Amino acid sequence: MRANKFRIVMISGMFMLAAGLLSAQESPIRFFRILATNQITITGFTDGVMTWDGQSAGAAVTVEVSENLTESNGWRRYTEVPGDESRGALKVFDRNMPDGMVLIPGGINSGTDPDYGFYSLKISTFYMDRTEVTKAKWDSVYNWAVANGYSFDNAGSGKAADHPVHTVNWYDCLKWCNARSEMEGRTPCYSLSDWSCNFSANGYRLPTNAEWEYAARGGLIGMRFSWGDTIQHTQANYYSSSSYSYDISLTRDYHPLYDIDPFPYTSPAGSFSANGYGLYDMVGNVWEWCNDTAVSFRRIRGGAWDSDADFARCGNSVWVGPEEIYDNQGFRSVCR
Repeated sequence: MRANKFRIVMISGMFMLAAGLLSAQESPIRFFRILATNQITITGFTDGVMTWDGQSAGAAVTVEVSENLTESNGWRRYTEVPGDESRGALKVFDRNMPDGMVLIPGGINSGTDPDYGFYSLKISTFYMDRTEVTKAKWDSVYNWAVANGYSFDNAGSGKAADHPVHTVNWYDCLKWCNARSEMEGRTPCYSLSDWSCNFSANGYRLPTNAEWEYAARGGLIGMRFSWGDTIQHTQANYYSSSSYSYDISLTRDYHPLYDIDPFPYTSPAGSFSANGYGLYDMVGNVWEWCNDTAVSFRRIRGGAWDSDADFARCGNSVWVGPEEIYDNQGFRSVCR
């Protein structure tokens, strides 16, 4: 039996909140602290929402997180909360998250990307698939969908059950998201007649371009990648070359662990370390479809097993046709 564990502590004048689940299957207890120019008082923690008083109107506060208070540099940025009013609130924990998803905290990530310049992302809290949708997950929903009146352009492929699904177009992904919503008793987001999205519905959908980038940055500010400004094969499945100074991999070409015929050279979902929000493979493996549209084009992000390091940067996005299918394109879903 799992038991919730919450506590508010104050160390060295900084108010902090620890939240977690007493279960070997869950992540370690996490500690949160609020950094501000004025005195902040944490007032409560209900249903995973941390609340506080004393925030100056118009002044944002920074929320940091740590899993180990014994490490001197164990704190990392979690998000920034705008000072819309004196009472602040942020959802930092949810013991009833949708299966296979993580909570992405609402807030602001603004900074200067070394290659793309200034950016500013302001996002409301949402949930995102921990990994790219695997072939096994795709099949479980796809089979239900086909048996319940859905038709797809493509059946989807995958190198193995635990690898990401690929060869699915944008329309396939929207249908799959609606079917998953229906399977789980949620309200579908998409109209399958004009492909419009009802963002207020609680069903599954593709992330917006801004949601994807905010999540990919994992709380870090102004970095090329989810972990910093350089990349190598120990961090992601991508095509390494000497063309980019920030590609410091000791091995070149395709990833040596996954360069196994036949194509594609995908890796099992979650093969590399997660970013600050607990998301895997936001860099490399397969491109990920986003919800955004521009006339006859749709965005894909994150790079893939056969793309160079420049495509793996958090600030990079590519426009492609929604009907296109390749063995380097997949997706992950989000919901509210």
